[in-house]
Amino acid sequence: MTEKVRCKWCLSNELYKKYHDQEWGVPVYDDRTLFEFLILETFQAGLSWITILNKRENFRKAFDGFDYKKIALYNEDKIQELVLDSGIIRNKLKIRSAVSNAIAFINVQEEFSTFSNYIWGFVDGKPLINNIKTLSEVPATTSLSDTISRDLKKRGFKFVGSTVVYAQMQATGMVNDHVLDCWKRT
Repeated sequence: MTEKVRCKWCLSNELYKKYHDQEWGVPVYDDRTLFEFLILETFQAGLSWITILNKRENFRKAFDGFDYKKIALYNEDKIQELVLDSGIIRNKLKIRSAVSNAIAFINVQEEFSTFSNYIWGFVDGKPLINNIKTLSEVPATTSLSDTISRDLKKRGFKFVGSTVVYAQMQATGMVNDHVLDCWKRT
C-alpha cells in the first residue's frame, strides 16, 4: 500500500500527520473551535506548532475546554494557577492575553452575532484556495492577514500579529494552503 502524499511540513511526526489529515485547512465555523485555535495560535507565537499540539490536551484542561465565557472571568488567582501549570506554555503575558482575548471575542460576538460571522466575513464565508506547489511558496503573512490582524488589535485582541492570524486562517480553513499534490487538496 502506498503512503498518501501529504504536505511536507507534517511528515516528521505522527501527531503532525493526524493534525494535517483531520484538521488543518478544514473550514471551521463553530465559535468554540475558532476560539480554541485562536488561543493555541497565540501561545504558539515564537514556538513550534508541534510544541502546542503536544500540549493541546493540557491546554484544554487548563483553560476549561476553551470556554471563552469562563476564561473571560478568570481572576488573578486563576492566572497565577495557570502560570504554575507545567502542562502548558507558562508565559504570563500570553496567559493574560487569553483572558483579554476571551473578552474581546465575546464583544465581537455581540456585534456580529457570532465570531464566525465576523472572521469569515473577511473571505466572504468561503475558503481562499491557493495554488501552492511547494512548501517554500506558503506565505507567512498576506495583505489579508495584515488587515485582519489590525482589525483584531483594534478590537482589543492581543498576540494577533499577521503571522499568527495567517496560521489561524490556515488552521481553520479560511485559506487552503495544501500543496497541489497533497491528498487533502480539494
